[in-house]
Amino acid sequence: MRKFKTESKKLLDLMINSIYTNREIFLRELISNASDAEDKLYFKSLTDKSVKLKKDDLVIHVAFDEDARTVTVSDSGIGMTNEELEKNLGVIAHSDSLEFKQAQEAAAQEAGDAEGKGKKKPAASSVDIIGQFGVGFYSAFMVASKVRVVTKAFGSDQAWAWESDGVEGYTITEAEKEGHGTDVILTIKENEGDENYDTYLTEYGLKELIRRYSNYVRYPVQMECMHQRKIEPEEGAEGADENADPQWETYFETETINSMVPIWKRRKQDVKDEEYNEFYKSQFHDFADPIRTITVHAEGALSYDVLMFVPSRAPFDLYSKDYKKGLELYSSNVLIMDKCEELLPDHYNFMRGVVDSQDLTLNISRETLQHNSQLRAIAKKVESKITSELTKMRDGDREAYEQFFENFGNGLKFGIYTSYGARAAELAPLLLFYSAKQEKMVTLDEYLEAAAEGQDAIYYAAGEEVERLSKMPMVTSVTGRGYDVLLCTQDVDEFCFQTMMQYAEKQLLNVAGGDLGLETEADKEAAEAATEANADLFAAMAEALGDKVVKVAVSTRLTDAPAALTAQGPVSLEMEKIMSQMPDAQAQAIKSERVLELNAGHPIFEVLKQAQEGGDADKVSRYTNLLYNQALLVEGLPVDDPVAFSQAICELMK
Repeated sequence: MRKFKTESKKLLDLMINSIYTNREIFLRELISNASDAEDKLYFKSLTDKSVKLKKDDLVIHVAFDEDARTVTVSDSGIGMTNEELEKNLGVIAHSDSLEFKQAQEAAAQEAGDAEGKGKKKPAASSVDIIGQFGVGFYSAFMVASKVRVVTKAFGSDQAWAWESDGVEGYTITEAEKEGHGTDVILTIKENEGDENYDTYLTEYGLKELIRRYSNYVRYPVQMECMHQRKIEPEEGAEGADENADPQWETYFETETINSMVPIWKRRKQDVKDEEYNEFYKSQFHDFADPIRTITVHAEGALSYDVLMFVPSRAPFDLYSKDYKKGLELYSSNVLIMDKCEELLPDHYNFMRGVVDSQDLTLNISRETLQHNSQLRAIAKKVESKITSELTKMRDGDREAYEQFFENFGNGLKFGIYTSYGARAAELAPLLLFYSAKQEKMVTLDEYLEAAAEGQDAIYYAAGEEVERLSKMPMVTSVTGRGYDVLLCTQDVDEFCFQTMMQYAEKQLLNVAGGDLGLETEADKEAAEAATEANADLFAAMAEALGDKVVKVAVSTRLTDAPAALTAQGPVSLEMEKIMSQMPDAQAQAIKSERVLELNAGHPIFEVLKQAQEGGDADKVSRYTNLLYNQALLVEGLPVDDPVAFSQAICELMK
């Protein structure tokens, strides 16, 4: 037995037990190696006229034997000589594929320099070799107790066998093999505790791994797959019983498991919408077509392809803590990560798709990346492209966009809120809100286009339902003056607006907040006069309410309602309501500074005045609490003492 070169025992243990975190990638690595071997033969055929290749010559075969507990990956590629076998498998972390790629690139560069700038490089310069580190092969020992490699170099008459248990060393002996190429035979480990290795000895298990990790390897990956067919009795045969149970026979047929040419590498004009839709549904397990398909093809220092989809519906767990965002990340058509979170910002976490680049700098296990700057460059382009496509959808297909926004609009608002407004310039133009005046969903720009002349603010109201909000006293008081109000029904809406503070240099004002600046001088004078004339009444009402309000005041905006609650300060009534529903006790303790505003022109105000002038303090107190509780109900807030409120109404009715 030959010992592994370098610090073999420690290094091999590291390869098997530390570098790779997911044992099922062993098949990905072996198929990638097989693909590289066939690439090398293909490139040799471009420069060596003696190499004759047919279209079907370059194929990868995967087979298993459940009884013998073996899995075999075979290729018809360049193969290896005895010396190459020793160098490639006897020296851990030596990559023949990387050497080949570097040699081809150097030759291409030399040819380009010789021919002058602007000349087309030879075909061999377009090398897309997958393997780079020379360690992928050893991932086989994560699932195999023994690995045997039988290989014959192209043009050679002698085959060689390399065999090892992955512990101390290996043997290399002469072998027999028909044709050039390499067979890697894995003896799969026995099951241990929770470790089930039997899944790698089933047709279904192997096909799933091929489709998941190696679906887009450029060469066909084939398997002998089992099928069943019904045995039809011969017509007129004696003893044939039409009511008898059907008979079935088992047969095997060679199937190509992988798709080979990824849909994202094809030109968009060559792909039908139906093909994109089918790819999306099968790849991302959705039954509905996507609402939008987005493609990016970038060439340069960092070349990559992107295919993304905007789903037509939100997954049930989109806003749960267990939801994981990200795009599938491929390197040279081989899956590296199921969900690469770095490729998507949180506000676009609903996007599904793939990113593929042969220029990514992967770590040694090819499970993560070494240089995040590459990811950041791709992620920046991805985000910009999504924003651009959503803008086009908003302007060109409003019905589809409103469907999108209903499903995913909250994410855009959270993007503004969680970034403390830093994302507002990008995301705010994409927001939609219901317009009380126009009675439809509008953007902030559309709101301003229809705004009254001289209007210097954007008015909004926050609550649970559009219909209810539209009837709120503070809303009707603003719309009654000819101004539009955006009716916001999502919990995040007000947090989003308070973070933004303004849009297009227009303040964002809650109509249930403080002074909106809509009153005329006459309104102000009338309110001041009523306040001064009824100072004792307001003092008595404030005393009756105690710490429930910070003050009782004359309203300059109410028209029909006798009273309404507003809030002064940063915490609005709706925000208080949202905070009270949170599990955090500290959040529940946050309260708004409530103000009870009275309509001095309403008949109820005259009743209060008469009670105060008549010295009926009890009546003033009861009526004050009735008005306060009534205003609470209008705002959708709970009444402090429902029993007392009910009794007060009964007394009033008597």
